[in-house]
Amino acid sequence: MTDNQRGSLFMTLSMAGFAVEDMFIKSTAQSLPVGQVLLVMGLCGALWFALLSHRASEPALPPALWSRTMALRSCFEVTGRLFYALAIALTPLSVASSILQATPLVVVLGAALIFDEKVGARRWMLTTLGFIGVLVILRPGLDGFDAQSLLAVIGLIGFAGRDLATRAAPPVLSNAQLGTAGFLVLAASGAVILAVTHRPELPDPVEAAQILGATVFGVLGYSFLTRAMRTGAVSAVTPFRYTRLLFAMALGMAVFGERPDAATLIGAAIIILCGVLILTRR
Repeated sequence: MTDNQRGSLFMTLSMAGFAVEDMFIKSTAQSLPVGQVLLVMGLCGALWFALLSHRASEPALPPALWSRTMALRSCFEVTGRLFYALAIALTPLSVASSILQATPLVVVLGAALIFDEKVGARRWMLTTLGFIGVLVILRPGLDGFDAQSLLAVIGLIGFAGRDLATRAAPPVLSNAQLGTAGFLVLAASGAVILAVTHRPELPDPVEAAQILGATVFGVLGYSFLTRAMRTGAVSAVTPFRYTRLLFAMALGMAVFGERPDAATLIGAAIIILCGVLILTRR
């Protein structure tokens, strides 16, 4: 496999993990404050990656994490985590995930402008067509797009900035160190939400299991995402973020009883086709 193919595989696995994480967050947020869920997830995930760093005989929080690039990455991470978590708690999972699929277009544009990556006309066309597929699902200006969906729009801007900053992260930082920093930022995001919304509540066994599930799949998704962004070219790997929509739609139907309409299915088909063509065509 080429680096781009490996990176695309890592990205697909990452999106599957994040979709399951979203499902657990949405389920748990129906009975617990979403800020509390993110706070616990962040602390548990940070502990896991810190243990991995310790096992590799490296500091969990090395000096390189305090660079300007990493500070910028953390700011984008807070923005993405904060607003997207609110989006999946307040809107249908399939709708929030659909909006998030605009992220690849933003990242590919950023890669061309910031990293001077050569993005051919074919890849630009396919990436743009994938974005059009998202618009088919969203139907902006109609009933399918409401004000709360803007939370997901702000979230996608945060995630796009985080991915670009991950690419620019100092090479000396390991994936475990990046994971530690990322989940500490998630915990901070949860603390912010919790401070301005609800008081923490004691979870019952089912809620605790859901938080554990969200943490496990969040760690897996984060690990694969970091590897993806550090393996292939950003413009080749990033469009496979579109697969998150497919996983989210399946989980939304199976768990929350969501039923995507014809426009959603057509848009998803466009997204799948574009992703496959980007992988197989140069």
